[in-house]
Amino acid sequence: MPVSDEKIGDFLDRLADRVPVPGGGAAAALQAAQGAALLAMVARFTTGPRYAAHKETVGRIIEEADQLRGIALRLAEADAEAFTRVNDAYRLPQGTGDEKAVRAAAVSASLVEAAWPPARIISVAGMVVDLAGALVAIGNRNAISEVAAAAEAARAAVATARVNVEISLAGVADELASLEMIAETGKADDIIARAEQVTAAVREQIRG
Repeated sequence: MPVSDEKIGDFLDRLADRVPVPGGGAAAALQAAQGAALLAMVARFTTGPRYAAHKETVGRIIEEADQLRGIALRLAEADAEAFTRVNDAYRLPQGTGDEKAVRAAAVSASLVEAAWPPARIISVAGMVVDLAGALVAIGNRNAISEVAAAAEAARAAVATARVNVEISLAGVADELASLEMIAETGKADDIIARAEQVTAAVREQIRG
């Protein structure tokens, strides 16, 4: 069953179970999806005559946030599928030299595949933070705390996804693939810093 069709309690039961998937990558994807959903909610509260000057910007935020939520949910599925293949690769026989070589190649290849969903989650979460930064200055003040909640969810998604990329790369022999994904994880610190700036801006508004 797709994550998007699953009850929250059922997903958390699977996450808590002694099974390889879902894991941290899927959790990161859901964090990003929650961030996008929160922004869409705030944006939908930022409509009507009072916010007419920001109609185009708010409309774009709603559209993009809804799209990012869908992408993040698909990445949760992709992460689970990729780690299922990693688990299958680790189960290959390794009794002979040839079997060991086949297994090692399969593990390395599957880990490359498994690193891509969380790497893409970093980018998706970065876009969520961008939208939060745009909304923080114009969003409905009665719901402004949700912009910070969205930024923090995206920040958590980035930090979680980065660790999941790094653990996969530790077993990857493909240097080119490693360099590509290291470039993706290199975005994480900047995204996290920008998320913290959004939260600080929201808190300043609340205190003001």
